[in-house]
Amino acid sequence: MEIEALRQINDLRDRWGRKMNVRHVLEAAPALVVTFALSIMAVFAAPLPARADAPKPITLVAFGDSLTAGYGLKASESFPAQLQMALQAKGYKVMIVNAGVSGDTTADGLRRFDWAMQPKPDGVILELGANDALRGIDPKEPSANLDKMLSALKSKGIDVLLTGMKAPNNWGEDYAKAFDAIYTDLAAKYGVTLYPFFLDGVALDPAFSQPDGLHPTASGIAEVVKRITPDVEALIQRISQRKTAAN
Repeated sequence: MEIEALRQINDLRDRWGRKMNVRHVLEAAPALVVTFALSIMAVFAAPLPARADAPKPITLVAFGDSLTAGYGLKASESFPAQLQMALQAKGYKVMIVNAGVSGDTTADGLRRFDWAMQPKPDGVILELGANDALRGIDPKEPSANLDKMLSALKSKGIDVLLTGMKAPNNWGEDYAKAFDAIYTDLAAKYGVTLYPFFLDGVALDPAFSQPDGLHPTASGIAEVVKRITPDVEALIQRISQRKTAAN
């Protein structure tokens, strides 16, 4: 707009010469005033640039299988999406990345782990193991895979919320005992917070389950989010404290 106003002034000078009489100025004034006013309005209407010192949102990666990915659900109904909305409603500046892949075992997760952590997040919600348990894989294998992931996260200084899983009863009591212990043992080893059972209050409840009886409905995920949110808030607070101490 400023450029247009100057162009019109220069055009007037070219047409009438530098000795513009009063009548010419008065005739041109309304158009120039409007143009100048619009230019001023444009300046004030333009969005202000983001403050350089404005805090960036905390980034969490939800790394898991179909329970994280949102199998059978809309993207907006997935665990990461619903959790982000719940946290933002509480005033947290947070972005949660959905790094869930349906069907993944802990071995599958380990293979894609390094690139899934790029760029480096502030924190990770680690949810894996359900498919290992469903397939009856020796608990030593998911334990070793999760151990490697937690070790890598610790070395990178990334805060973690580990979510546990429980083995189905069909593999027997000994298997269930060994499998369930994976999460408590690893949480103690690495000093991370453990949310004992990701599907707490939802598993095997027809009101919260899809027809396959395994995957939560949107309302089931909402229940998961409601129950796990306090632990995620604690994770965010730890991250914020670490960032403050580093500055």
